[in-house]
Amino acid sequence: MDNKEMLRASQVRFRYAADLPLAVDGVDMHVKKGEFVAVLGANGCGKSTLSKHFNAILLPESGTVTVEGIDTRDKEQLYEIRQKVGMVFQNPDNQIVATIVEEDVAFALENLGVPPDEIRTRIDDAMEMAGIYKHRHKAPHKLSGGQKQRVAIAGVIAMRPDCLILDEATAMLDPRGREKVMKTIRHLNHDFGITVVAITHYMEEAAQADRILVMSQGRVVMEGTPKEVFRQVDTLHQLHLDVPQATELAQQLRAAGLDMPDDCISEEECAQALASLLA
Repeated sequence: MDNKEMLRASQVRFRYAADLPLAVDGVDMHVKKGEFVAVLGANGCGKSTLSKHFNAILLPESGTVTVEGIDTRDKEQLYEIRQKVGMVFQNPDNQIVATIVEEDVAFALENLGVPPDEIRTRIDDAMEMAGIYKHRHKAPHKLSGGQKQRVAIAGVIAMRPDCLILDEATAMLDPRGREKVMKTIRHLNHDFGITVVAITHYMEEAAQADRILVMSQGRVVMEGTPKEVFRQVDTLHQLHLDVPQATELAQQLRAAGLDMPDDCISEEECAQALASLLA
């Protein structure tokens, strides 16, 4: 992981209208280049609002947001910011515009006037990276939800962003679709060094991140590695959040008197701890 900073929010406040409460209330946070950060929080906590500040869809009422040191309020740098930060939203149908997969992935590049030879290379690379290349000649409406989401991701990756923001990008998918999209995300992060910020409700997804931020009422209230955050089961429950099922099971077994570790976050870790007890 590069220690250079990708994103920073400094004392960011934002509200949707003057008579409404702050949706984001004094947030300070940063993301390093190459890092995978998950942002958790109950509905209405401000996590999606914050995410839209990172490619200048929204601008802060006060405070600053920077992308690789560029202030998002600098209108002359808007194109540069959106080249660096790509967003993938909850509903892939809202991001798919063409009738053939590869045409959809090429759409933004054609609008930007990228030379045809480079477009060909970029869309092929992006479809390979997103695991959708074999479906390149299909109509998007004939694909599954997970495949459509990977087409949307390929369209963003073709822009060659340094950072990918996923705003509840797996929320409409079944468990298998979610797993395949997360595999794609991990691949992009680990193998290509793309910075990932994932806004999610799914604790098993957050457990795969390098770091977790927990938001409540527009503020960041908890931060740490997945093990550090999910160890605080009672605090998370008070914030109306779940923990990974493996963590929940280990906590219940500890409460029943078994010597289980307090930092199980995956099924494998839980199984190993049980195997050790049984041995």
